[in-house]
Amino acid sequence: MKPAPFEYLAATSAAEAAEALAAANGDGKIIAGGQSLMPMINFRLVKPTILIDINRIAGLDRIEKHGERLRIGATVRHRMTATDALVHRHIPILHDAMHHVAHLTVRNRGTFCGSVCHADPAAEMPMMTLLLDGTIAALSIRGERQIAASEFFVGSLMTSLEPDEFVTWIDIDTLPPETGWGFEEFSRRHGDFALACVATTMRIVDGVACDVRFGMMGVGETPLRLPDIETLVEGQAISERLLQDVSEALKGLLQPNTDIHASADYRRHLAGVLARRALRDAWKRATFRKDGPDA
Repeated sequence: MKPAPFEYLAATSAAEAAEALAAANGDGKIIAGGQSLMPMINFRLVKPTILIDINRIAGLDRIEKHGERLRIGATVRHRMTATDALVHRHIPILHDAMHHVAHLTVRNRGTFCGSVCHADPAAEMPMMTLLLDGTIAALSIRGERQIAASEFFVGSLMTSLEPDEFVTWIDIDTLPPETGWGFEEFSRRHGDFALACVATTMRIVDGVACDVRFGMMGVGETPLRLPDIETLVEGQAISERLLQDVSEALKGLLQPNTDIHASADYRRHLAGVLARRALRDAWKRATFRKDGPDA
């Protein structure tokens, strides 16, 4: 299909983009990579009256370290995130996750912030933003609003952005150098959306796990951060008994959908299997990295 008619603006400043979005009265769309937006426009699932291109706005194509956080600009491509030295050094779990994002052509154009705004519950970047306590900067003519990732995702393909707001950057936590991580994703084919995925980080202090983070995607209407699992693992050494307890706990916590790709029961089973693998990997890496980031 072909898109419905729309106007096009190549904004050269954030203020210009914000003014155009406000003038559209809820019928405007921001485009950076367009890898999700353009198919939706072509199928007329969305019919914007104006498409506002932010690729010419200076300063949005950077990854920068601010204290203990990394800031990812709105036009940073997936490929840049996957190859950036700051990401590799300070957030190795994100570096690993990028290998699972779609395919090469999509990674060359798609953006980190665009994926987060699209809010697909089976996409990697929304889950990683939630896992790493992300903060999303939303700009409008009223000014900038900063939204915690825990309050950003409200449903499948739904966020707390107002119609006249667009994202200019996202901040996420860096990880202490002794942190171990595990990332396990299962999809029908490489690059497809996940049927289930687990991402977890931890440190080892006095022989037990601490600062545990545990996130999932593909098993709910939004990406998930599971504090019940974090509490279960916190202060424990990883053992087969603990991993079994985690698997059992997930069966009660998760309420995945049944669709043409997998049943809810199958997704719950996958969640337990992937959780075991990811927690083992995180424990192993944390054990090796106690002596330094290059261990």
